[in-house]
Amino acid sequence: MADITYDVRIYKTDVYKGTRVTTYTVRWKVGRKPWKEPFRNKAQADSFRSSLLSAARKGDAFSLKTGRPVSWKREEDSLTWYTFSLDYCAMKWPYASPNHRRGIAEALTDATEALLTSSKRIPSGVLLREALRAWAYSGRLQNGGEPPEHLVPALRWLEQNTVDMRDLLPDQQGPQIARQVLDRLSRCQDGSPAAGSTATRKRATFNNAMEYACERRILPVNPLTLVKWTRPRVAQTLDLRVVANPDQARRLLDAVRSQGKRGERMVGFFAVMYYAALRPEEAVDLRRDHLVSLPDDGWGEMRLTHAEPRSGSRWTNSGKPRDRQPLKHRAPGETRPVPIHPELVTLLRHHIKAFNIPEGGRLFVGPRGGIMTDRTYLSAWHTARKKALTPQEAASPLAETPYALRHAAVSTWLGAGVPAAQVAEWAGHSVAVLLRVYAKCVAGQEDDAKRRIAEATRPKAP
Repeated sequence: MADITYDVRIYKTDVYKGTRVTTYTVRWKVGRKPWKEPFRNKAQADSFRSSLLSAARKGDAFSLKTGRPVSWKREEDSLTWYTFSLDYCAMKWPYASPNHRRGIAEALTDATEALLTSSKRIPSGVLLREALRAWAYSGRLQNGGEPPEHLVPALRWLEQNTVDMRDLLPDQQGPQIARQVLDRLSRCQDGSPAAGSTATRKRATFNNAMEYACERRILPVNPLTLVKWTRPRVAQTLDLRVVANPDQARRLLDAVRSQGKRGERMVGFFAVMYYAALRPEEAVDLRRDHLVSLPDDGWGEMRLTHAEPRSGSRWTNSGKPRDRQPLKHRAPGETRPVPIHPELVTLLRHHIKAFNIPEGGRLFVGPRGGIMTDRTYLSAWHTARKKALTPQEAASPLAETPYALRHAAVSTWLGAGVPAAQVAEWAGHSVAVLLRVYAKCVAGQEDDAKRRIAEATRPKAP
């Protein structure tokens, strides 16, 4: 055939270091024509060059038209799951919050484990997961550059050993492969069933990836639509046992306060969750200028502008464990007004004076003046819980986490007869979620409800 040759020479990879980007160019000659292929990644360049060398050593014919082995012709238009997943993750990254990025990486990592095509020379499961989560789905997008050396073999192996996206076609193995992925997403690493909410969240990510494949015309139909899958049941309401009633909440706050200087600094942090229904990430970000009014007597008001959720340094734009974000369920620039209970007004006024909080300064900081960390406030909370609760209460799920204080606040507002729409505005929720999750979660309200029913059904005296 006139369009093939066995006259092939493969040269050393050229490296060009620019001011911002380093380019690795693989050069080779097929017959008399030179060819080149640039890469941003050294590992990818080495892998491509090795493949050319391997084909040449095996005596494969090379195409004069494409410069590549004839045996690659079928593969030129192919796209592996691994390559596609990198593209999908890169598409989502700029628009996803840090926590959402982490969730995407977790789902794609689990899905990839179900989409491997070989076990030959497979790296350990721990190394494969690290290569995916720590580099392919995070570090590559956050920092660029080269992957850590110890991950390069695993990444090279993944490039060659995941299913072809064409295998997900309806007339191929699409439904079977989709079910394999769903089964994996429904299990933990140890094989035990995953929580319903976790499985549902990961399925949503994989479904979105398949829809993206349809959008790019890689697949004609989402293979998940061809599979009958029973959605795991997810708890819609909170366990009544987890949320403290007013007496229990005050005991917990007093137990925080009693922990010396640390406790005095932190009691307000927990108090804004209980009295104002703040999320922990909103309390971390709370600043003095968010306090619109702190009157000498009566109710005050705060206006929240941001939150600083802890996502982990691997997922934030700054590379720090927390990035300042817009309020949850709100667009950038939107704010949320929250009333300040008179008891909380008194506490915050004392806190600002005692710790000399400047205008614009954070209300709550760590022991050394830095940002409040999970480790710091959880340590204080667990100590308070042991001290404040009875042995029976401590052995129960009551107030296992500080977030239970927010649940108590919202439920107390609803129990006091505040209209649901108003509570939703203060708490930063939709009315539907509010009524579904928070309406009946304060310990002790059951007895009050039974009393009212008994009074309503008591026979009238003749």
